[in-house]
Amino acid sequence: MNNELEIIKRKAVQIFSKEDLDKKINSGKKLTIKLGADPSRPDLHIGHSVVLRVLKGFQDMGHEVVFVVGDFTGMIGDPSGKSKTRPALTFEQTRESAKSYFEQATKILDKNKTKIVFNSEWLSKMNFEDVIKLTSKYTVARIMERDDFKNRFENNLPLSMHELLYPLMQGYDSVHLNADIEIGGTDQTFNLLVGRELQKDYGKEPQVVMTFPLLVGLDGKEKMSKSLDNYIGLTDTPFEKFEKSMKIPDEVLREYFELTTDLPNDKIDEIMNGDIREAHIAFAKELIRMYDDINVFDDVKERYMKIAKGEIPQNIEKVKIEENELNICDLLIKIGFANSKSEAKRMILGNGIKINGKVVTDINIKISFENDVVVQFGKNKFKQVIK
Repeated sequence: MNNELEIIKRKAVQIFSKEDLDKKINSGKKLTIKLGADPSRPDLHIGHSVVLRVLKGFQDMGHEVVFVVGDFTGMIGDPSGKSKTRPALTFEQTRESAKSYFEQATKILDKNKTKIVFNSEWLSKMNFEDVIKLTSKYTVARIMERDDFKNRFENNLPLSMHELLYPLMQGYDSVHLNADIEIGGTDQTFNLLVGRELQKDYGKEPQVVMTFPLLVGLDGKEKMSKSLDNYIGLTDTPFEKFEKSMKIPDEVLREYFELTTDLPNDKIDEIMNGDIREAHIAFAKELIRMYDDINVFDDVKERYMKIAKGEIPQNIEKVKIEENELNICDLLIKIGFANSKSEAKRMILGNGIKINGKVVTDINIKISFENDVVVQFGKNKFKQVIK
């Protein structure tokens, strides 16, 4: 238990407060550990795994994890640092996203030890008197201490009243659930602390708030995000995990080890003190071990090394066609590399297409299928066309 707790503390940016955390852990009580999920972004990446693996650590220590899907708050939208109001979601959208979120999250969490709740279960039942009582617990001045609210107000950007209620509603989740500990990213610090304060106002024991880093993306600059295409997805194929691991900037690789794996510091030291390329491979191996089947690692590595050398890998997908020849653009559409001729042309003109290992630059060329043809897009997408 002490080892699990030390790993969790190692990853945390701030703990409010460490004394309260130790007191709760040493109480012998089965604690309620809360994590709020935004159902508008159901595609999880290893940046999300930072807090999910912390939850798993608490599960292994015997505590109850409550996974709060913000289906009600998701219909309002929380900018969390954005410069404009996030579009509200429908009830149906939040439930569909939540289903996908849970399926991915339980690649890390123990499905049988994870309690799923939707905050619409209690927030939608509040009447206007209940809302007035809730808003009376917090002043406008304190709400405006939140950086994104303050910045938008000072820059005359739209800031709706319903957005100001968001931290209170998220905080009320902790009141309703009697949360002992709430965890989240550093971008959620304000909201999590509101929950701690509201619990005091409602006469409950305040939760411990633990915030964790936002993992930097593969670009080494912005936080990991699917919209920025700088992510390693939990549901990426083993090959995609390997390839993306090799793209991690050297200067942040240690951070990836520390935040997204449970390897002890001495093991990370040993890896990082060796060859940096081998360190990237070691990280890829750890990801595949955690989320896929470690038995495929050697094949994945061999495939990557062949492609890196410009070779065509074995066992690529075969596509059978009836035509004797096709225009290159029509071929790319037929095998699923492009959705339209305009997209196919862009791929060719961008030097992204190879036929049997040779770059194709002519959008009008016709490809004959007297012999098998290997079509390559980018570095790692291959299809073998056969008659």
